[in-house]
Amino acid sequence: MAAGEAQEPVAEAELGAEEEPQQPRSFRDLGVTDVLCEACDQLGWKTPTKIQVEAIPVALQGEDIIGLAETGSGKTGAFALPILQALLETPQRLFALVLTPTRELAFQISEQFEALGSSIGVHSAVIVGGIDTMSQSLALAKKPHIIIATPGRLIDHLENTKGFNLRALKYLVMDEADRILNMDFETEVDKLLKVIPRDRKTFLFSATMTKKVQKLQRAALKNPVKCAVSSKYQTVEKLQQYYIFIPSRFKDSYLVYILNELAGNSFMIFCSTCNNTQRTALLLRNLGFTAIPLHGQMSQNKRLGSLNKFKAKARSILLATDVASRGLDIPHVDVVINFDIPTHSKDYIHRVGRTARAGRSGKSITFVTQYDVELFQRIEHLIGKKLPAFPTQEEEVMMLTERVAEAQRFARMELREQGEKKRSRDGDDDDTEEAIGIRNRVAGGKKKKRKA
Repeated sequence: MAAGEAQEPVAEAELGAEEEPQQPRSFRDLGVTDVLCEACDQLGWKTPTKIQVEAIPVALQGEDIIGLAETGSGKTGAFALPILQALLETPQRLFALVLTPTRELAFQISEQFEALGSSIGVHSAVIVGGIDTMSQSLALAKKPHIIIATPGRLIDHLENTKGFNLRALKYLVMDEADRILNMDFETEVDKLLKVIPRDRKTFLFSATMTKKVQKLQRAALKNPVKCAVSSKYQTVEKLQQYYIFIPSRFKDSYLVYILNELAGNSFMIFCSTCNNTQRTALLLRNLGFTAIPLHGQMSQNKRLGSLNKFKAKARSILLATDVASRGLDIPHVDVVINFDIPTHSKDYIHRVGRTARAGRSGKSITFVTQYDVELFQRIEHLIGKKLPAFPTQEEEVMMLTERVAEAQRFARMELREQGEKKRSRDGDDDDTEEAIGIRNRVAGGKKKKRKA
């Protein structure tokens, strides 16, 4: 555990955690009020996670917090419960603001606030890009208790929406602070800190402690208590991690082989670009897999649609860019495949953190081509372990190459057709389900030629 700035509280928190690991056993023991304990029960939260044990008592005492915790560790509960408890004691509109780096994470945090606060009538509003500003202005005019926002769109409303301000704000949360700052939201965060009250509680949560986060900590927090449950970069114990070393031209064939080998599981496959995500989704659909894409060039509605289909298990394969690697809680991911190796080693931790969540086990498989060896060695160095190779049968993979090559050809044609549609109507037609018709038309065309 790391030492914090407020020496005494940190020392107490650390001693308590180390001497009595069996205590506390429940949310009630942490000081959470009965009505919120019942809400936790209904959500299936039986016992607090490590970061919740560390952070909730300190937050309830009114301290500022820096929470360092790995992804999938229950951070949302660690800040939502103290905020809702404070709101119960002094009900007030525009009470708390949660800043997040991505839209999907904002919706997810909002769902947890709504679920935890449903019995006490808590209202929240999600303020993110990609959604009509007018409807957001109306939601803000109703003065919700909690606002969950991405920095850019929030500043937009603070500057342009009449009557909206955060002068009465009591709590500021920055979730995934390292990512907020990496996405160059520093100027927005600076603007925000100027227009919200100095007399407030601030919770800063981050998976990693970067120089930018330290700078932000100095600017925004007063004598914070550091609650660290993983100072070293680490992956969850129940996660089985593998790699496959393959020639880059056979990547698609190996992907199909793995999906067949591990059939019956749900998969999250990470690609490095929006285009490759879309191409691979089309390729897999052409081979009969229920695959669906999620990337930054899709409209917000389509992104949420993809996510919901996958969450509802209507689709077993979600292909995503790193837009989905942080914070998204999809409980049933069995296998994470790094189809394209992440260029930043830390992104590996976040990607594989999509599986083996909340005490479940999971698998991750990273594809390593001849061009990725150095990046892969960096990942092994970061997590401090050598990964075993995933066993594959090369002959079986080679038997797939012909079918895969045909599916690749169809996928390229469909991508081209989508691009033309987009240009002609400037719409955004990126759901692969609508593009599948081309394969049938091509097949139909072949039959006609044969008859002629």
